[in-house]
Amino acid sequence: MTASSRATSTDLIHHPYEPPAGFGAMQPPVHKASTVLFADVAAMRARNWKEKAGYTYGLHGTPTTFTLEARIATLEGGTDCLLVPSGLAAIVLVDATLLSAGDEVLIPDNVYGPNREFARQELAHWGVSHRLYDPMDPAQLAAAITTATKLVWIEPPGSVTMEFPDVLGIVQAARSTGSAVVALDNTWGAGLAFAPFALGADRVAVDVSVQALTKYPSGGGDVLMGSVTTRDAALHQRIKATHMRMGWGVGGNDCEGVLRALPSLPLRYASQDATGRALAAWCAERPEIAAVLHPALPSSPGHAHWASLCTQAAGLFSVVFRDDIASERVDAFVDSLKLFGIGYSWAGPVSLAVPYDLKAIRAKPAWGGALVRFSIGLEAAADLIGDLDQALASAMG
Repeated sequence: MTASSRATSTDLIHHPYEPPAGFGAMQPPVHKASTVLFADVAAMRARNWKEKAGYTYGLHGTPTTFTLEARIATLEGGTDCLLVPSGLAAIVLVDATLLSAGDEVLIPDNVYGPNREFARQELAHWGVSHRLYDPMDPAQLAAAITTATKLVWIEPPGSVTMEFPDVLGIVQAARSTGSAVVALDNTWGAGLAFAPFALGADRVAVDVSVQALTKYPSGGGDVLMGSVTTRDAALHQRIKATHMRMGWGVGGNDCEGVLRALPSLPLRYASQDATGRALAAWCAERPEIAAVLHPALPSSPGHAHWASLCTQAAGLFSVVFRDDIASERVDAFVDSLKLFGIGYSWAGPVSLAVPYDLKAIRAKPAWGGALVRFSIGLEAAADLIGDLDQALASAMG
C-alpha cells in the first residue's frame, strides 16, 4: 500500500515528517512516553534498561528524566540518581532495597514521621525490626549497632524540632560494624547547605542521599517527586533493580517543572535562609515564645554541629510557646496570620505555619508548650514580621 492510498487517520499516525536537528533552547525538551520505538529487532534486543546509553521503556527513563537525574546527582555531589514519585517513595525505595527479614534499621528519634511509621508498620510486617536512637548522641548509636543493623538513617536537622545532629559523628559510629549502609534525608540541605558525599576535610561520606524534590528543587508547591543519589555503582544498581521491580516512574511535565526551577534554587534557598533567620531572631525576642528552634541560632539544639558543617540553613524553623499559653490560643494565633498559609510541606513561594502537639510526635519532648513550625517563602521579611506581630496581638492580647 502506498502512502497516497492510505487513510487519513493512518497518515496522521505514521507521518514521515521529522523536524530538523539542531534546535537549541535554554530549557531542555519534554519527552513523554511509555512505549519507546526501536529501529529494528536487533536494536531492541541490544538495549539494556540498566544502562543510560539508550532507551527501552518509559519507566526506565526518557531524555527528560535522564537529564534531571544527572542534574540532581551533580547538586548532591553524587554520580547516579533515580527519580521516584515523592520524597517518601525515595525513603521506601532505600528501605525496600537494603532490608530483608531478620535485618534491623536504626532511625533517629526526631525523624520525619512517615519514615518511622513505614518502619513500624510495613517493615515490621516483612520481618524487619527497627530501633530509634538519640541523634544527638553518636556514642549511643555506636553502642546500639549490631551485625543485624543493615541501614542507619540520618536526618539533619530533625523534623519539626530542628535539632542538628553531629552528622560526622553519626556516620563514623554507623561505620563501626562495617556492614550498615548510611542513608541521609537531605531534603532540608537541598544539596546546598552541605555536601553529603564529602563531609569534612577527611571526606567522610554517606552512602545514599535522598531528597523530596517536592521541596526546594521544585520550589513551587506544585510537584511531588523524590530522588535517590549514590556514588557507588554497585549500590546504585541494587537500588535501580528494586526501582524497576516496583514500577515507579515520574511524569515528563513534573520533570519539566523541576528542571525549570533548578537554576534559581541557590537564589531561592539563600533568600529564604536570610528571611528565616530574620524572623527567627525576631521571634526570639517575643515574651510569648519560650524557645526558637533554628539551627543557625546559638540557643538551638545542635547549633555547634550546624556551624561546623554548614554555611546556609533552609528557611524553616519552629517556635515553642510558653507552657502557660493554652494550645487553643496558639491555634488562634495561626488562624490570625494573613500572609502565612496553613498547610504541610515547605520551600514554596508562600510562607506556611503549622501547629504541632509535641507530646504526639516525641516520646520525651524537651519543651512543654505548644509548637508552631514556620516555612518561609519569598515574601519580604518586614511584611512577614508585621503579620506575626498582628497575629500575636490578636490571639494573645
